[in-house]
Amino acid sequence: MAIATISPVTGELLMSFDELTPEELEDKLARAAAAAAAYRLTTAEERAAWVLQAAERLEEESDAVSRLITTEMGKTLHAAQDEVAKCVRGLRFYAAEAPKFLQNRPGDAHSVGAKETYVTYQPLGVILAVMPWNLPLWQAMRFAAPALMAGNVGLLKHASNVPQTALYLERLFRDAGFPDGVFQTLLISARRVEQVLRDKRVAAATLTGSEPAGRSVATIAGDEIKKVVLELGGSDPFIVMPSTSLERATDVAVKARCLNNGQSCINGKRFFVHADISEEFIEMFVAKMGALVLGDPMDAGTDVGPLATESGRSDVEGYVDDAVGKGATLLVGGKRPDRAGWFYPPTVLTDITPDMRLYHEEVFGPVAQVWTVASLEEALLIANGHPYGLGSNLWSEDDAERALFVRDVQSGMAFINGNTTSYPEIPFGGVKRSGYGRELADLGMREFMNAKTVWVGESADGAS
Repeated sequence: MAIATISPVTGELLMSFDELTPEELEDKLARAAAAAAAYRLTTAEERAAWVLQAAERLEEESDAVSRLITTEMGKTLHAAQDEVAKCVRGLRFYAAEAPKFLQNRPGDAHSVGAKETYVTYQPLGVILAVMPWNLPLWQAMRFAAPALMAGNVGLLKHASNVPQTALYLERLFRDAGFPDGVFQTLLISARRVEQVLRDKRVAAATLTGSEPAGRSVATIAGDEIKKVVLELGGSDPFIVMPSTSLERATDVAVKARCLNNGQSCINGKRFFVHADISEEFIEMFVAKMGALVLGDPMDAGTDVGPLATESGRSDVEGYVDDAVGKGATLLVGGKRPDRAGWFYPPTVLTDITPDMRLYHEEVFGPVAQVWTVASLEEALLIANGHPYGLGSNLWSEDDAERALFVRDVQSGMAFINGNTTSYPEIPFGGVKRSGYGRELADLGMREFMNAKTVWVGESADGAS
């Protein structure tokens, strides 16, 4: 894929960029290594000041940055504004909380025969971040904010269709006062990620993206014995039980399926509804999905914009056509509109069977699959049969159902009576083929730190 901004609204090429030459890439790697050696010695207070300055600048530039995000990947302008605001929140969170996360954790010195023992957290060095286009600012920021506060240095290999957003991030941190080389964007193709990850100056990597991309990076990192965090696909279950409010549940179900034009790993994609309420739920859900306005993402009245890439829309069409051809019932949507750009309408399918591709894979677009189930146990049985395990969602007022859901759902996150989302304050990540490791909160920050054990014995002369 060329490194270029192509309008998802019109398909027009807006701006293209040259890939880094071998010499330019080497210069960036050398600068990163030099920066890491010095930056690790800065104080948490110094880093927090730079992070806060980045937050201030981003907030001041919110309108322009939001428009840039919408231009590059097609999400609605109000969704882009929300994404920028979340990034500001994330920066401020880490500036305030990271100094606490960095404090030494004392141990039981007496039990190990020491005068003192503790764990101290130290940065690993240069971290490569391979990031996707669907949340082009937030995905990168939820790596950058904790990594920079930890004393690490960042190299960002962003998706090739959001190069302007990638370059903005480098500029943001530079203008906020971070030392030269602490955060750099690499305009390179995916085929050159291996070269960077194998470079001895790079200590670790994090990737958010597809399962094949994650497998590739994990294989290389394993061969090099380097730490890697992976956040891969998701086909999250959204389970609705009779004790809940259907009005609220269907409102959130629509938001879950169409937020970010349906291009989100963690929002509900597979809807499991108890038989006692399934008819009413489906009627409400289909009506609300069908009422959404598909249009120009810059327009305030638009609910759903285009998909980010032409190939992405083709993938979504392929999943829906395959399912319908094998007996799925199409209740709304399912046909691309006759207009320029990569639009696809909100779509609802029922009568899903295991021989359909979307039963086992992730559909990255505004397509909902609805099952009618006899019990929570049946919902969990089907939900857990999927290879992914990122987020999950239950709608219930029954304490026993909630406890069963939390205990038995195979996912990295379990949300009850609210939409699955990411917050700086709580860990984010999945299990099974959704990846491993955690982002955000204290756990995300410590993924790329050496938890060094320190043991101090009594002085040789017995002095205290």
